[in-house]
Amino acid sequence: MRMLPVAASLATVTLTAGCFSSSGTDAKAGSLAKGNSLEGVTLTVGSKEFTEQLVLCQVTALALRSAGATVNEKCGLQGSNTTRAALTSGSIDMYWEYTGTAWINYLKQTEPIGDPAGQYKAVAEQDLAKNKVRWLAAAPANNTYAIAVKTTTMQRLGITNLSGYAKLAKDDPSKASTCVASEFAGRSDGWPGLQKAYGFTLPKSAVATLAEGAIYDAVGKGKPCGFGEVATTDGRIKALGLTPVPDDKRFFPVYNPALTVREQVYKDDPAIEKIANPIAAALTDSVLQELNGEVDIEGKQPAEVAETWLKSRGFIGE
Repeated sequence: MRMLPVAASLATVTLTAGCFSSSGTDAKAGSLAKGNSLEGVTLTVGSKEFTEQLVLCQVTALALRSAGATVNEKCGLQGSNTTRAALTSGSIDMYWEYTGTAWINYLKQTEPIGDPAGQYKAVAEQDLAKNKVRWLAAAPANNTYAIAVKTTTMQRLGITNLSGYAKLAKDDPSKASTCVASEFAGRSDGWPGLQKAYGFTLPKSAVATLAEGAIYDAVGKGKPCGFGEVATTDGRIKALGLTPVPDDKRFFPVYNPALTVREQVYKDDPAIEKIANPIAAALTDSVLQELNGEVDIEGKQPAEVAETWLKSRGFIGE
């Protein structure tokens, strides 16, 4: 997902918050376990602290257990840098990372690659060569920034892409009123960069700064803004009848999730890839929106959501 600035020492990894366990839910063998035995293997799966990551952590732990592995969970580490440091230090063996985050935050590149396949290839090659981190297959889902609006409002205004939104911002700023979070408001890949890329400047009177989670409800109600910053795989988008406005100039970086594994762990047990890749292929934007929504809107636990989804796909047994 969008990289988060976290003050964390890469030399000392502090495991704070989250759910850390050595047992977790058992899983029966399904399609992922066929020909992919991890009997006698012990692995530690980690994740960042937000909903999508907690679900993916549980999905991975259950999938690995279905193939016979003993899995320790360190789900819910605080922030991108802390979780990455846990991987590179050996505190965890794997976690789901996002291509744009690694490219900009860890590999220190300043220009994102707009083509998802090209971005993945560049990240995978450089991270393996420089940091001995193996990227397994990337999911088609793209958990990036977007500007969203109520679907009915979008239709009424006749907006089909961000170029149309930018024109509205110039012609009638009050109708383009936008809610943003404080981090997005100051990021080069956020609000300032978006206005520059699309050639508009929305007056301060038409911009409201809210907590990130509050933006979804605000846009759904159209108050205090008609548009707002969102994450594209958030379950509240569908639940509140919102639509991310298509980014026709491809301004926002690509953030495809993929399971990242320490290279030595991968070499020791390459079957991990055959278990993880079918999962990645099934993770579309709509699937992640649904899974995230079951946690954030319906109040289910990430482990329950993960288990139900894996069983529904036949990935693990009933």
